Amino acid sequence: MSIFPQFDGGARVRSLLLLSLALNVLFAGAAGAVAVRYTGTVPLARVAQIDHDAANRLNRIAATLPAADAEIMQAELRGDAVKIAGAQADLRLSQQALRDSLRAEPFDANAMRAAMSASRTARENFEQVLQGVIATAAAKMSVVGRNKLADRSAMRGNATATR
Repeated sequence: MSIFPQFDGGARVRSLLLLSLALNVLFAGAAGAVAVRYTGTVPLARVAQIDHDAANRLNRIAATLPAADAEIMQAELRGDAVKIAGAQADLRLSQQALRDSLRAEPFDANAMRAAMSASRTARENFEQVLQGVIATAAAKMSVVGRNKLADRSAMRGNATATR
């Protein structure tokens, strides 16, 4: 006599086998779907449209202005292109120096603080250059163009405060 009750183990094993098979098919399908999705070709034309260059941002601003005011903005942009590019290059170099200081072995907190300070200074300079271009252009624009700039600034006000 056994203390364990007798049961039909074959039915339980078959149901566990079917459940296991169903889960395996589910996981294989999900893995296949992920593989197909991420191994396809990337539409590079779409990726190429992403551009965070300062000149392109100012061009997008100019595109929202009336034609005459947009031309004024474009002219100021062309006139200060070297100055803008230099300030942006300085900012990017300072950001790279900050990343390099974070990766340095052995880590030097003072070097990182100095890189952060240099990056902050470069960002302030970059913003001053961009704001100078916009201010010079705005002085030559019509009331409608300046109002468009003001409306754009009001819309972006909350977004830039969180950056």
